[in-house]
Amino acid sequence: MAYDPRLSSAGTATPDPPPPPPPPPEPASSTTNTSSTMTTGPQEEGSESGSGPQKGNTSPTESDSYKLRFCTVCASNQNRSMEAHLRLSTAPSPFPVISFGTGSLVRLPGPSITQPNVYSFNSTSYAQMYDELQGKDERLYRNNGLLNMLERNRNLKWGPERFQDWVPGMPRVDHISKGDRGAIGTEGGVVDVIITCEERCWDAVVDDLMNKGSSLNRPVHVFNVDIKDNHEEALVGGKAILELANRLNEAAAQERKANGVEGWENGAGDARKSFDEKVPEILAAWQEKWPNLPALWTLAWL
Repeated sequence: MAYDPRLSSAGTATPDPPPPPPPPPEPASSTTNTSSTMTTGPQEEGSESGSGPQKGNTSPTESDSYKLRFCTVCASNQNRSMEAHLRLSTAPSPFPVISFGTGSLVRLPGPSITQPNVYSFNSTSYAQMYDELQGKDERLYRNNGLLNMLERNRNLKWGPERFQDWVPGMPRVDHISKGDRGAIGTEGGVVDVIITCEERCWDAVVDDLMNKGSSLNRPVHVFNVDIKDNHEEALVGGKAILELANRLNEAAAQERKANGVEGWENGAGDARKSFDEKVPEILAAWQEKWPNLPALWTLAWL
């Protein structure tokens, strides 16, 4: 690393009086150079020698760049799932992420408890909802936080989607063209982890995955992080979900680095099996830090 052939050639050009020294530096420098490459080469090429894994460029880059793909779910794909979507897709090292709701319709508070604002999934954009509520009563919907929430949402993705309408494995390239945050990496329509924000949503997701028949035969970890449906709790829950995602991704990257990526996608490889076994421990450690967010977990299939 410290040897620079340009400096040695420049140095040998100046001292003309001693002719013998110039030839020895060439073979001598090549021998020192080869010895130096024996220590530095594996680091730069990511070989498996003793010093490679600690300072190598390939292995750390591989583990740092690998990202689990996430799916966040709440009832209407408006508050809790979208706050988590925001946290995951705008993290310092962003995650690929998609989000859904499990309700039959999108329901938002209205002027009274008996007069909610109701919209359809998959066909009404966040921007349309924002414009409609602003036109109805801007003061009311600004004060109760709906306009601020919809403003955040419309900057994240086009509109709310229903989980039961999702077909795992169906390409999602149109979401990139729509500008959805976190869409890059989810083009294949598959995820590694699903995180719901309410137990009834977790039940709906697990039931729906069973009804879909696991056509891809691909494992997926399904968590529930119980978050109250208000803006303040959603902020806390989004932060907690990001931390859980980071812990899971760190473990996945370590197992892929240690055991290779063969069989990872279908759950048959050593890395995937080892990662799956560690998930309950990861969740337990995370739960100790977030005791006010009760969690559930199961392994399901896409």
